[in-house]
This record gives sequence, structure tokens and C-alpha cells, in this order.
Amino acid sequence: MVNFGRANKLKVLREKEYGLFLDGQTGNTNDDIFLHKKNIISKDIKIGDEIEVFVYRDSQKRLVASEKMPLACEDEVAILRVCDNTDIGCFIDIGLERDVLVPFREKKYPVFIDQYYPFYVYIDKTGRLAATTDVEPHLSLDSNLQQGDICSGYVIGFQTNGTALICIEGAYLGIILKEEYYTRIKEGDKLENLRVIKIYEDGRVGLTTRSERRYEIDNLEKRIISYLEGNDGFMRFNDKSDPEELRIVFNTSKKNFKRTLGTMMKNKLIVQDEEGTRLI
Repeated sequence: MVNFGRANKLKVLREKEYGLFLDGQTGNTNDDIFLHKKNIISKDIKIGDEIEVFVYRDSQKRLVASEKMPLACEDEVAILRVCDNTDIGCFIDIGLERDVLVPFREKKYPVFIDQYYPFYVYIDKTGRLAATTDVEPHLSLDSNLQQGDICSGYVIGFQTNGTALICIEGAYLGIILKEEYYTRIKEGDKLENLRVIKIYEDGRVGLTTRSERRYEIDNLEKRIISYLEGNDGFMRFNDKSDPEELRIVFNTSKKNFKRTLGTMMKNKLIVQDEEGTRLI
């Protein structure tokens, strides 16, 4: 039986000047699958040979084959390029001569032409290849990542508590708790240099955008000094400032901000009072 949307080994039955006809494995010659000569890679193919081809339906819903393998097969997640945005959805390049439709209802967040995003490829009700940005249910919970590893990933959604869902390297499901990211992120964003901080019992990978604490504190101190120097040695922020403001201005938590201010006061770099903080 031929598997649509996947690689198959099929026997060559006959040859025409414009291509080959392959065994559709139904016993009916009307179901033979056409392999156009422009999609042939192998040389010296003979009648009776078995060749590996990718089988899919073309725009006329006919079964066709190609020796050129796509970037993603049916039931796979891959990072793919958006070719066009239309009223019915967007089209993505999977390496075939025809692009694949992501129906409007399957586009869960805005995507932009020539940008790459994770997509899940499936067979739609008409038997043709289609894709969706809803990749979370199809990501693996069995990665080889360990605590301390560095990876990259795409934001694919958010939980109601602000936790970001991440597609790690096009294959695995990760999460970033709200307190582990301080810049504004949105669905479709690619995040680099994510650090693994935990592997959950269910297999999800806990991630952070933050550096290790010692580097984070050093960098925060530099940002605070730069901010003070750019404002005549004064800032209205102190260890009682609003956490959300600190998150926006300094890209940090209130806990780290207070810890850094304490170190800076101990080193006699600053003083603070109810009005704010001053360079010494």
C-alpha cells in the first residue's frame, strides 16, 4: 500500500518520453503513479527497478511522485519558510515544486513572508499536503538535553499564567516560566542561547533566557552604572521600585535588582534613599 505524504519504494512499470509510471499497488493501471522526468534524480532507471520516491497529490488531486525528498513529510514538524500570505492562508516551501497551504484557521499567529517558523505537516480531507502552526501536540518529550545545555527555539504559544511554550530545534517541547524572561516575546519569535535549567517529569524542557547568576549580576551592574551616568548620576529607581518597571527598564527581576544594588552600596559605588539612587 502506498503511503501518501511519505517516502515509498515503488516499481517502475513503464516509461514515456515525459517520465515514468510507477506501481500504485492496487492492481489497477489507472492508479499508477506518475514520476515526471524533471523530478528524476537517479540515472539509468530500468523497467522493473524499485526506486524510492515521495508520493503526494498535485493541484488536480492526482497522485504524483518525486525522487526529490521534501523538507518535511506528513506527520512531521520542521522549520520552514513562508512564501506567501493570502486571504485563505499562507503558503510554505517544503522543497517540492508546489508550495503547501497553511489554511487560515491553522495559522494560530501572524507569520511573515521569507521568515521561518515551525510547522506540522499533515494530509487534509482532500488527500493533499497541508500544514499548521499548531505544533505543540506533535513535539517530542524525549530530548537528550541536560541541565546547563544551550539551545535555540521558537515561541509557539503562551499559557494563561504567562509561561511561554517553545519548540526547541524543531523537535522538542520546552517552556519558559514568566519569571525566566524579561523582554517582550511573542509567538513566532526565534530565541537564541536558551539555557536548560530543568527537565520536568513529563519530559518538558525548562528553559531560561537569563545568563548564569554571576554573569547576570555583573551585566546588571554595568547597565545600572550606564543608566546613572546617562542621567547625571541619578535614577528614580531603588530597592522599593515596582517589579514591572524594573523588568521593562533593566530587563531583570526585583530580586536581582535589589541584590545588585546591595553589592554596589557595599562597594561604595552608590547610595540610595527614598527619592532613588545616586552615584558616589
